[in-house]
Amino acid sequence: MIAARLDYMPEQMADATRVLGDGTRAYVARYALGRDYHKLLRRRLQTLATEVERRAGPMGYRVFVDSAPVLEKALARNAGLGWIGKHTNLLDRDAGSWFLLGEIFTDLPLPADRPVSAHCGSCTACLDVCPTRAIVAPYELDARRCISYLTIEHRGPIPLEFRAAIGNRIFGCDDCQLVCPWNRYARLTREGGFAPRHGLDAAELVALFAWTEAEWAERTAGSALRRAGYLGWLRNIAVALGNAPTSARVVASLAARAAHPSALVREHVAWAIAQHGSVAKTLAEDALNV
Repeated sequence: MIAARLDYMPEQMADATRVLGDGTRAYVARYALGRDYHKLLRRRLQTLATEVERRAGPMGYRVFVDSAPVLEKALARNAGLGWIGKHTNLLDRDAGSWFLLGEIFTDLPLPADRPVSAHCGSCTACLDVCPTRAIVAPYELDARRCISYLTIEHRGPIPLEFRAAIGNRIFGCDDCQLVCPWNRYARLTREGGFAPRHGLDAAELVALFAWTEAEWAERTAGSALRRAGYLGWLRNIAVALGNAPTSARVVASLAARAAHPSALVREHVAWAIAQHGSVAKTLAEDALNV
């Protein structure tokens, strides 16, 4: 097996901490700002496999990039690419954790690399910062509490207990990586496909909530954002708007979706409107009666 990694942090993008601190803007996990990493990394791995075949001769192989139940972090650790940190992400002393993993499974006999030692020490920054306390213990993550799971993979209503903690995170979460001391050594990517598209590194929540399904389909083409689906997109933004500072624009934006055909969207919009108090509720009801 050949394990590989690809840095994804773009050089030109809005400051992540500043966006998280601005409740009017949407936070998208940094890996999802540009093109879908599955395609980018798979293409790189295919090129590598072709070159290995050219040098070593024909081989049987298969490329994986989150495309099968492969324990990629454990395999990457065993291949010497880093250690699994307390936040359960792979860490490297010289590259932090802002990278993606992929593998080439092959029948070619290869020399084995040695695992590297762990270097988290006594640091608990990732545990302390997690908004939903999903990192329940060092090296132990409860996916049911994880914002990345809730905003991407989860298809139903977001549990009430986590909605306020989600803040303005509409797709994924990077908090545990943002505070990790090892990411001071993280490398910026040279892959242009990871550059932010459609201003998603600091887009306004109200603007994104107004996207029609056709606009969403067009603007997320070739993007990892497709994973959440359009209804998940609206659900997530509704929660973020419920956590946003109260304003006429925010309330009007929510009111415009209050009668959405999807019960999932309507529920989260109603919750969001309620977060802005009785005045907001009245404004929303007036908008529905127009």
